[in-house]
Amino acid sequence: MMDALVIGGTGPTGPLVVEGLLDRGYRVTIFHSGQHEADFTRPVEHLHGDPHFRETVDEILGTRCFELVVCMYGRLRIIADAVRDRTERFIAISGAAGYAAPSDPGWGPLGRSLAPDEEGIWQTEPGLDKFNYLLHLSEESVLEAHHEGAYNATIVRPSLMYGPRVPAPQDWCIIRRILDGRKRMIIADGGLKVEARIYVENVAAAVLVAVDKPRESAGKRFNVRDQHLYTLRQRVEFIAAHMGHELELVDIPYDLAKPCHVLWRHNRAHRVIDDTRIRSELGYRDAVTAREAIPRATEWLLEHRPLRGGEEEMQLGDPFDYAAEDQFIRAWEQGKVSVGNISFSVPSPAHPYRHPKTPGEAWRRPESSSYHRSESKQ
Repeated sequence: MMDALVIGGTGPTGPLVVEGLLDRGYRVTIFHSGQHEADFTRPVEHLHGDPHFRETVDEILGTRCFELVVCMYGRLRIIADAVRDRTERFIAISGAAGYAAPSDPGWGPLGRSLAPDEEGIWQTEPGLDKFNYLLHLSEESVLEAHHEGAYNATIVRPSLMYGPRVPAPQDWCIIRRILDGRKRMIIADGGLKVEARIYVENVAAAVLVAVDKPRESAGKRFNVRDQHLYTLRQRVEFIAAHMGHELELVDIPYDLAKPCHVLWRHNRAHRVIDDTRIRSELGYRDAVTAREAIPRATEWLLEHRPLRGGEEEMQLGDPFDYAAEDQFIRAWEQGKVSVGNISFSVPSPAHPYRHPKTPGEAWRRPESSSYHRSESKQ
């Protein structure tokens, strides 16, 4: 029987990975802080300590070795170095970040693409974006150890996780407002923002497909997200309909729509990654489709509601200040009246090819001088 060490193992995805390793015949040990516990279907050894510091990692592990180490918690660079002589295989769960800023000249004149892949331009200047710089540095330390022959390493880079037991659940910003009887909710830029997310069971599936394919995954990073993407507006509208609640969405430009900035994660831009590599090279497929996962995640939050003003709401940072939100809405509607009174004529839309009614007739624009086009709800 092979021994596996999971650093973490009690969070949103850890128990799913542990159960998958048990199914594969591993004898599993988890190393975690002990602040949270998890139940497993079969015996699992628990080591309690702080995986953020080298001295505590060395103290807890002693001289133990494992065929496989899966790092899902702690400081990746410290753990990657600490297990160099303890394992043949190392799988690191990182994050879909580490990319250079969109304005970085390395992306070229158009800037960063909508969905960068694993060969993107990375953040290498600590002063410009410390978080992305440190994440990239950690991933590089893992790949360096791989290339030096310390172990066979793989990096799995999930996008924003959602589902049971995820800290700071973004959808609570929507669900609590509905539970509180709000009839109107502010959204930004038509709600057209697209954010790559991944359901917790899909993260575990991605890790386990890497476990199953050590040769194909060796020395590589793999982005992963739910296959199907939806706009924020679609998510809000779905959750409201799922809860049987009529909710009017008040569309305000992002710069002014401060009450929804938490749900927008303080950035109006799309956040998408390309995960072609894990699907084409490892054969990964979503264990749970987004169409199934979003209602599951909604129901879980309804059954496990965060404490009002508690840790999860503090992690989110949403003040749920409804009086101020109503002020924003009133001020915006007053401004819309003023803007709407400005006269502005737009030529009618016209197809660029000729549609002659007589032979040789030249192209011409339709005679109508203005038109109105309804805004997309997507």
